Amino acid sequence: MASGPTAFDVTVEIPQGSRNKYEMDHAAGRIRLDRTLFTATRYPADYGYIEGTLGRDGDPLDALVLVGERTFPGCVIRCRALGMFMMRDEKGPDEKVLCVPSDDPRHSALQEITDVSDFDLLEITHFFQVYKDLEPGKSVEGSHWEGREQAYAEIEASRARSRAHPGAVAHPGAVAHPGADAHPGAGAHPGAGS
Repeated sequence: MASGPTAFDVTVEIPQGSRNKYEMDHAAGRIRLDRTLFTATRYPADYGYIEGTLGRDGDPLDALVLVGERTFPGCVIRCRALGMFMMRDEKGPDEKVLCVPSDDPRHSALQEITDVSDFDLLEITHFFQVYKDLEPGKSVEGSHWEGREQAYAEIEASRARSRAHPGAVAHPGAVAHPGADAHPGAGAHPGAGS
C-alpha cells in the first residue's frame, strides 16, 4: 500500500498521440497552444498535471495517464500512481508521475511500475529523450524510473511546496492583473512587474 494518498486529480493538457504541446494558463484558466513539437514524436499517453502541487521546476507536478482512449485538454481524471519518470532538462529536475485512472477495471493489474510492460516504459523513455532534440536551447540530460512509493513521496512534497508557496502557480480562473476585468482589453500596465 502506498504511504501517500491513493487517488488524486490529474488535469489533462495534452491528449495521447498529439504533437501539439498545450499548457494550462493558470492565470487565465484556459488551455493555450505552447508549440507543436519540432520532432515527429507524439505524446505516448495523456499528459497533464496533478492538481494542488508545485513541482521542483516551478510548475504543477507533471503526470502521464495510461488510458485506453485519449481524452481532451481540460479533462480531469481521478488517478493513482504507478511510478515516476525522473529526468533533467535544460532547466533542472522535471519529474513525471506515471498513473492510471483509479477506478478503471482495465488497469486493475497495474499496481506498481514493474507491472507496466517493458515496451511501454521504453516508449515513454524514448519520447522524453528525443522530444526536444530539434528545439534550439532545449535538452534532456538524463532519465530513469522510480517506483510507486517514490512517486507518492514526490506528490506529497509537491503538495507541501504548493502550500508553502500558494502564489507560485495561479489557480485556474484567477485574474492575472487586478482590475483587468473592470475595463475591456485591460491587462498588464506599462512598468508592471512580469
